[in-house]
Amino acid sequence: MSEKIATRVAYGQTLVELGKQNDKIVVLDADLASATMTKYFKDAYPERHFEVGIAEADLIDLGVGMSTMGLTPFCSTFAVFGGRCFEQIRNSVCYPHNNVKLAFTHAGLTVGEDGGSHQAIEDIALMRVLPGMTVIAPCDANETRKAVLAAAEMDGPVYLRLARLPTAVFDDMPFTVGKGHVMREGKDAVIFTYGTMVEVSLDAAKLLADKGMDVAVVNIHTLKPLDEELVRAYAQKCGKVFTVEEHSIIGGLGDAAAAAIAGKVSCQFCKIGVEDRFGQSGKPMDVLRE
Repeated sequence: MSEKIATRVAYGQTLVELGKQNDKIVVLDADLASATMTKYFKDAYPERHFEVGIAEADLIDLGVGMSTMGLTPFCSTFAVFGGRCFEQIRNSVCYPHNNVKLAFTHAGLTVGEDGGSHQAIEDIALMRVLPGMTVIAPCDANETRKAVLAAAEMDGPVYLRLARLPTAVFDDMPFTVGKGHVMREGKDAVIFTYGTMVEVSLDAAKLLADKGMDVAVVNIHTLKPLDEELVRAYAQKCGKVFTVEEHSIIGGLGDAAAAAIAGKVSCQFCKIGVEDRFGQSGKPMDVLRE
């Protein structure tokens, strides 16, 4: 691992790389380019960056229009503001299966001091339920780069969940949409996780190793389509399953993994995430502890 980098920063940097490779890439933002890091693309390709202001419904519909012209739009805002344009995402992006990429940043509790009003803990549940939507939550800068490049190559809606908090950058790892990645082998229990919680889960596994417990950590970077085969294999192998996520325990990875396992594998199962409540204001790690 090297210095910590936020996945939103890696996203912005990768957009510039994409823009150089493909002149069909366009980027739209809703008055947050300096925070979502689309500012890098704006500086490099100002004629292909579109600032719509605080108008998220327009953000999506403009992207839809551009997609029908053969362009590949990346629409960016904070994840919590994505809820404002859910109807447009549902009916204008997913229903006609338009080639629009949604890259929403500042997801989860690690927005910290912005408090419960700005901590998106329901975005994965909203995106998972939409037919045809691919849902990806990369864990570090390297995985973010691969996810953005993969999203650009796919035909159809993609949701990329990105974070504000800088996180560890792991050695380069394989990335395939729809396939989980085993970060640590183990036999006594397995932790399925994604995004910012991969680093936290690996730290937990090390602490448990000091107590004689051999715990596997599996990075489920693609929430939809879920790697059900891998989930069932490690549930069968380990017998004790934990899902850990910076998201509500309702509708997230926990529910997705449980659906894949139910009736097929006999195991103990525990979901760790945000209970049926909103977050609070505080330092990111303090909010996570709460």
